[in-house]
Amino acid sequence: MLRYISHDFSLLRCLWFTKPMSRRTAALATTGEVLHLIRSGEAVTRADIGRVTGLSRPAVSLRVGELLERGLVVERTDAPSTGGRPPVRLEFNAAGGVVLVASLGASRTRVAVCDLAGRELAGRGFAIDVEQGPDVVLPLLMDTWEELLGDRPRSMVRGVGMGVPATVEFAKGRTESVRVMASWTGVVIPPIVQERFPVPVLVDNDVNVLAIGEHRGVYAGMADDLLFVKISTRIGSGIVAGGRILRGALGAAGEIGHIPVKDGGGVLCRCGNVDCVDSVASGTALLRDLRKAGKDVKDIDDVTALVRAGDAETMAMVREAGRRIGEVLAGAVNILNPAVVVLGGDVAEAFASLVSSIREVVYRRGTALATRSLRIEPSRLGAAAGISGCAVMVLDRVLSPEAVDESLARGTAAPSGI
Repeated sequence: MLRYISHDFSLLRCLWFTKPMSRRTAALATTGEVLHLIRSGEAVTRADIGRVTGLSRPAVSLRVGELLERGLVVERTDAPSTGGRPPVRLEFNAAGGVVLVASLGASRTRVAVCDLAGRELAGRGFAIDVEQGPDVVLPLLMDTWEELLGDRPRSMVRGVGMGVPATVEFAKGRTESVRVMASWTGVVIPPIVQERFPVPVLVDNDVNVLAIGEHRGVYAGMADDLLFVKISTRIGSGIVAGGRILRGALGAAGEIGHIPVKDGGGVLCRCGNVDCVDSVASGTALLRDLRKAGKDVKDIDDVTALVRAGDAETMAMVREAGRRIGEVLAGAVNILNPAVVVLGGDVAEAFASLVSSIREVVYRRGTALATRSLRIEPSRLGAAAGISGCAVMVLDRVLSPEAVDESLARGTAAPSGI
């Protein structure tokens, strides 16, 4: 039952493996599970693996040999010795492959090549309008990956992870946007990418990957229930519950941008409904309303300049946007009871007054128990959370015990089969 549990439960996994052999036979300690033990640091020598799993020496040697052959593990002999020959230490080989990742926003995108530990090796950010459609955007991403790979053999690519600003049916990698990103509606992304890179391709909503990145990089082990809210060109959220991203039945969880507010003034939202918080409080909405008020603003930087100059009308609009977002978030907090709400996106990062308004409304409207120890914090990783989240998403899949064991069963070469 606990055969393929997550890293967060590594201690339970270790304890389970040390149960008497009558409870769990050595045959169940697969090569994929041995890799998990080495990656998590639970077992760093062959003797450790034998002790934790109950595997015989020949069985341990067989599994370690398979991992060495596939470049997933390397041996080190620089461990301290207590006398005699130093023990050979086993390490996960983060340099044994790469993953290709892309974090797409409505107007800005970052593309990167990461190692098997999720560290960015090469990256590039650029402005692109995703509304140009997949026929324009996807070839650009793939061309950029080719350039960033440089002299690295294409056989090193183990997987692809993408975040896109649309609702995604995660199991199929299909975007379901309807009016938002209409040209992407019904597009199944993995087969398109796999024509150039024949590896596992995972696609998720852009805010989900931000939530994954922020949780794994900042809050793992401290807060397993987290709500990440992106306030930028649009508004959306990603939900981490029990340490895992919550996507819902078809991938539509977290669409708080399309929850209506009570006094929005009848603004038509891109989704077809009226007074969604995205349509009245996002960066796009702020720019629209300020232009209507006669302000010369082209982007959020212009709005920031007005706020810093003490423009009362602009400051009032920013605070009002925060109040409206806070009303929606208070409801989400009451339902989800997160330990922390993380506010990200360029609008949240630019305006302290907007964040203050959000906090005020959430603490006032949220239930006493849900807000008793609730933290509302700015994103610590910023845009880097998107790249990190994409890497974590694909690495958790391609380096899982199941994926490693399936690769071995097929006899597939490591770079394309894991």
